[in-house]
Amino acid sequence: MDHRSLVLCLSSATLAMTAGIYGFKFVRKRNFLIGIEWWIVTISASNAVIFFATESPVSYFISHFLDAFSRGFGMPVIAVAGLMAVTHGYRPSMRQDVTLFVLATLGTIALVAGVLQHALPYFYVAMWTLMSIYLAGFVWRLVRAGHALHALTTTIALVASQAIACIYDFYKIPGEETNVVFNFYVLALLTWSYLTVALYYAYCALERDAGRSSANASVLSYPK
Repeated sequence: MDHRSLVLCLSSATLAMTAGIYGFKFVRKRNFLIGIEWWIVTISASNAVIFFATESPVSYFISHFLDAFSRGFGMPVIAVAGLMAVTHGYRPSMRQDVTLFVLATLGTIALVAGVLQHALPYFYVAMWTLMSIYLAGFVWRLVRAGHALHALTTTIALVASQAIACIYDFYKIPGEETNVVFNFYVLALLTWSYLTVALYYAYCALERDAGRSSANASVLSYPK
């Protein structure tokens, strides 16, 4: 294995590890939408490790399919719906969770089958941009709640991931075929890894605020 493949494997393993750990943390909070989406990213990244190490076509297909799932629907729709638990009080039922994943899977099959053909890269950018718009509102809520550090880390994640989405299918980094560290996939994998971590702690900050608000409301409504 050459140095470039080794760095790609390490970057993929980093994403697999962070998405797996923080996916578990979300599942423990009973936020299955984000938790399972993070685990889907874990499976995708784990298969990327295998592909970069062995060039296995099966691992490539699994990673490619799940990457399309996350870029097209998993992050922009499912993860956003999960984050809405702390921004809009949205708590879907298990049946609604399953329905979202089923529809997203069917949509991904259509994307991989070539339904959008040449428009697919624009679709990915449009979907990620919609998520970034939501995250901008998420950041604003963090600022209003006084969570300056989480607002900053989430803003960095927002800007970096939006940049990755915009150049993914449209711009090729010069010398990418030979660059060991400075190549697109390393940057993308590490950006997504950072995103999974930053969103978890920002989510926890708003969740604590929501819990305190509920507790205060209960105290105020308690009969004297």
